[in-house]
Amino acid sequence: MDLLITGLTTSQVGWIGLVFVFSLLVGSFLNVVIHRVPIMLEREWRSQAEQIVAQQADGALPPALATPAATERYNLVVPRSACPGCGAMITAAQNIPVVSYLFLRGKCAKCGIKISARYPIVELTTALLSATVAWKFGVGWYTGAALLFTWMLVALTVIDIDHQLLPDNMTLPLMWIGLLLSLASSGSGLPVDPRSSIIGAVAGYLSLWSVFHLFKLLTGKEGMGYGDFKLFAAFGAWLGWQMLPLIILLSAFTGAVVGITLIVVRGRDRNIPSPFGPYLAAAGWIALMWGDPLVEAYLRVSGLSGH
Repeated sequence: MDLLITGLTTSQVGWIGLVFVFSLLVGSFLNVVIHRVPIMLEREWRSQAEQIVAQQADGALPPALATPAATERYNLVVPRSACPGCGAMITAAQNIPVVSYLFLRGKCAKCGIKISARYPIVELTTALLSATVAWKFGVGWYTGAALLFTWMLVALTVIDIDHQLLPDNMTLPLMWIGLLLSLASSGSGLPVDPRSSIIGAVAGYLSLWSVFHLFKLLTGKEGMGYGDFKLFAAFGAWLGWQMLPLIILLSAFTGAVVGITLIVVRGRDRNIPSPFGPYLAAAGWIALMWGDPLVEAYLRVSGLSGH
């Protein structure tokens, strides 16, 4: 941290601190997103499936498949967060990011059931990544965009770890935002120009789509999900097609290292599928922050640079 704040003015330090504190609150909301979005999607899919079955059964759903109608609203706002053990509502004082977890010693205030350490970890990770974005880009409209990019990746990463799912209602808006941001390009730097953004989105999707079908043709197995294609397309839209090789190399390298480590340390079966989204997300965030220097360094080392 001392290295980061060296040479920064008081106003810059204040800006980074403000983003850090605000992002703790965002991290708390991301915990809600991570928990509820998969449940919301499952309810939606179940409802659609029941409607199809009912239509095929001439409007009458077979009793064996019928489920009680969900009368309660369930979204990112309602119902209020509650303890999964006793159902006690979580008060505002018990929902202060990180602080409440430490004060409650990681347990429910009413029933004493253990609360997962993931909640403060997500909050702290969100805050630290966001503070790094604020330090990197300073005060400006693109910082806000990069923060949104970061927050979306945090949520997508944990959802994919839990459910091996990258929801369309998160990856597709991320891609469209990247395409729209390209309209504000000044011709150099970030955001990228519309041409690079559009080509990046198309190339990002089609490249992994092609790998997916080639792998399936050769092995009969599915090596990744369609959500990975859409997330990679979003990175192409945000960062341009030029960054796609760096992102795929970083994600493949990270995935290989983590996968081998799990096999060696935990004895994990290599045939058990592992989500690719978290590695892709990490590589995309690194490319957002330091993509150009990394590409230039690679070109110098490989002797491909013209300098």
